[in-house]
Amino acid sequence: MDKKKASAFKVYARLLKLVKPHYHLIALASFGMILYAATDTAFAALMKPMIDGSFVARDPFLIAAVPALIMLTFLIRGLGGFMSGYIMAWVGSKLVLRLRAQMFAKLLDLPTRVYDNSTSGELVSKLTFNAERVSDSATNALTILIRDILTVIGLMSWMLYLSPQLTIILLVITPFLAIMVVYLAKKYRILSHLIQNSMGKMTHIIEEAIEGHRVVKIFGGSYQEQEKYANINTETRKNNLKLVLVRSISVPVVQFFIATVLAVIVYMATNEGMMRTVTAGTFMSFIIAMLGMFAPLRRLTTINAELQKGIAASDSIFELLDSPVETDQGKISISKARGKITIKNLKFSYAPDLPSVLDDINLEIEAGQTVALVGKSGSGKSTITSILCRLYQTYEGEVLMDDIKIDEVQLAEYRKNISFVGQNVTLFNDTIKNNIAYGKLLSESSDKKIKEAAVAAYADEFIEKLPKKYDTCIGENGILLSGGQRQRLAIARAYLKNAPLLILDEATSSLDSESEKKVQQGLLNLFANRTTLVIAHRLSTIENADKIIVLDQGKIIERGTHQELLAKNLTYANLYKLQFN
Repeated sequence: MDKKKASAFKVYARLLKLVKPHYHLIALASFGMILYAATDTAFAALMKPMIDGSFVARDPFLIAAVPALIMLTFLIRGLGGFMSGYIMAWVGSKLVLRLRAQMFAKLLDLPTRVYDNSTSGELVSKLTFNAERVSDSATNALTILIRDILTVIGLMSWMLYLSPQLTIILLVITPFLAIMVVYLAKKYRILSHLIQNSMGKMTHIIEEAIEGHRVVKIFGGSYQEQEKYANINTETRKNNLKLVLVRSISVPVVQFFIATVLAVIVYMATNEGMMRTVTAGTFMSFIIAMLGMFAPLRRLTTINAELQKGIAASDSIFELLDSPVETDQGKISISKARGKITIKNLKFSYAPDLPSVLDDINLEIEAGQTVALVGKSGSGKSTITSILCRLYQTYEGEVLMDDIKIDEVQLAEYRKNISFVGQNVTLFNDTIKNNIAYGKLLSESSDKKIKEAAVAAYADEFIEKLPKKYDTCIGENGILLSGGQRQRLAIARAYLKNAPLLILDEATSSLDSESEKKVQQGLLNLFANRTTLVIAHRLSTIENADKIIVLDQGKIIERGTHQELLAKNLTYANLYKLQFN
């Protein structure tokens, strides 16, 4: 993901490509901007006949026509402003909608390694905060930018028509102004990146504190969390103040440049030689045009800050959208596997510069067998299951299902053949029914099948006691349920999927004895007629496994049945004695 940042031009070209379906609306908005910009020049132009014709020559036609033309000018101005402002805001909202949809879809397809190296706060910030920044850049700021540039061009053209000599004086200062704007743009962009990074870190700290509020309260971590938040909050404040400082300096400096030009022009226009060729109306029209440039030029200097924020946010968003998704080069389709698993000479590391967490793993599991993985924390048990789920697809050696390399099978088809129940159950803020029949299961499963799965998992007994039964919302991650109830819903979900390979990652280790008994009853129903790979903490739950694999520091050090390993009186036997003595 360490890609070179796109230039501002490329970023905007890509944003424009996203809004291309709305080109007819953008054309209409652009027409509104042209109308809006033209009215400034028209108003300045009306000053010449109003003064020279109405006040000096007392022309009756101009006395009647000029006020009507002024009213018409501002009517057109209002229409143009509405057209450009509302339409571009509508297009901007569609742009944000599309970007957020694309980013969310991308997040769901990113490899697990990306989540390992990113915080949830950073990813959430890209989806929310950065998307809004892009809206400001691509619509609101862009609307002002285009309108004001057209206004400046129109007024400058009119001034050049009135008096080339006076206009040249104004143009002398333009290169200095351009140099300053370019310099400020770089400052804005750097500071905007820093602010976005700080916001991502801040979001992460908030999410951690909310999700872990029980631990924070019980272990007295409030001060520690407040200190972390205060540090990043202070960093964000400092960066924001730097941004405000740059903006605050830029406005008066630009205004001083313009005021200097005005003073010089007034002096030159009152020169005796100049006064012979410049009428009162011409001079007033020129001054009105020049004063009319103050506001758009000022907005152009301040809007630069928003534009640079938008560019920085767009860089971040496109970096995410350009990230490679999970590798899927499989061509083979397996509708229903038998469940045989073969692992040959498997070696794996989470990063090239990190030591191997799995080393020369060789394992064969026949279809329908129950195999347990045992070992200390960090021995590689969960890594094996993650590779079997194809969450990590870069490794040495071979992993096969039914004698076919798993990376040769279509990823979606392969995962249809796997069910998973973990220690930390993932449930969604939805109904019990939608949590059991999650994903494609919801459209493929009848209410009868969902209930059968719940009965098999011994979850139906507590579900039926709830006021809304299967339509009960269970809160964020099932917070309204007990640990045992959450586990039974996870078992029901796996039962409903009916996949030939079942992976259990310490599914009962955190439960009390009563809850574990009910969960174990549900698991016995789940084990039937499928290959089961169990990561076990409580060895009593795997005594009947067909094979037990003992891991230590990423290597298999023992294998056999429960009785065979006890007879060897080595690592497994020692672990067993520690638990039961």
